[in-house]
Amino acid sequence: MPARDKLTTPRDVRNACRSGELKEHTSGLAQGFAQANLVILPLDDAVDFRQFCELNPKPCPLLEVTEPGCHSLNRLATDADLRTDLPMYRVWRDGELVEEVTDITTLWRDDLVSFLIGCSFTFEAALAEHGVTVRHVELGRNVPMFRTSLECKAVGKFHGPLVVSMRPLRPAQAILAIQITSQFPDVHGVPIHIGLPREIGIDDLQRPDFGEAVPIEADELPVFWACGVTPQAALMAAKPKFAITHSPGCMFVSDLKDDSLRRVEPF
Repeated sequence: MPARDKLTTPRDVRNACRSGELKEHTSGLAQGFAQANLVILPLDDAVDFRQFCELNPKPCPLLEVTEPGCHSLNRLATDADLRTDLPMYRVWRDGELVEEVTDITTLWRDDLVSFLIGCSFTFEAALAEHGVTVRHVELGRNVPMFRTSLECKAVGKFHGPLVVSMRPLRPAQAILAIQITSQFPDVHGVPIHIGLPREIGIDDLQRPDFGEAVPIEADELPVFWACGVTPQAALMAAKPKFAITHSPGCMFVSDLKDDSLRRVEPF
């Protein structure tokens, strides 16, 4: 695998994925460029799923949706191939995870629609610029993610719990993080909860449902953002016959600058 500090541009990351060299999380790679979650569904399920995203914009902010059968992109990159350009994919059948692969070319079909969904990795660079350290990046780990007791708005068979990502911050940092992430509503925006994880159905912060645990210091609060892994929980509940997603933390790295997604979101 190439050294992570050598993967400084989106094309570097996508090429490393395409060659099969990069098979791990993309947090901290190609800093300054937006990353995206991926959900791929047959056209028969895509209409309801798109409405599910539109009704649940905090966890599922849509950045781009492809035409059926198209594995290239118009907005997020001009030379990308969604079949090869992520480090790791999950393949789902009847709502069950059946395999994780680095290439989905042999699984591709003419009726597949791809959904690129905003990722909180985008605002991490803005946090770092303002001195708000992000623990999982410091430790070289995947961000911890948790299912909550909060339910998304259902559309057809698509329903399920909100999934959140967690970053431990000191109180002053948490306030600053709210101010910064409010400018990025297309990549989850402001946190949905701070502190008291049991109030949103999380019993143990050292046992995430996805990603890797990180230490939380005595003077820190867990800060929770809506997470683009939420659609995977919806897929498990909806049980479509076939679906493909990114593996948690293994994002599509786009050519879109993080700053291009910066805009004001009212509190």
